[in-house]
Amino acid sequence: MNNESLVIYIVVVLCLGAVLIMSKDKLHPRLKRGMALTAVILIALAFIFIIYSLLA
Repeated sequence: MNNESLVIYIVVVLCLGAVLIMSKDKLHPRLKRGMALTAVILIALAFIFIIYSLLA
């Protein structure tokens, strides 16, 4: 797995999570739920990729 791509993905996903946390009051409730679920899935996938790259 390409480490540069992994690092970029992790940084972008963590920034997405931070933006969602900071702007949680401004989002529509239905949009907020979907984006939060997507962010949680992407962050979990990032941690799985980190573990995979450490073990590989």
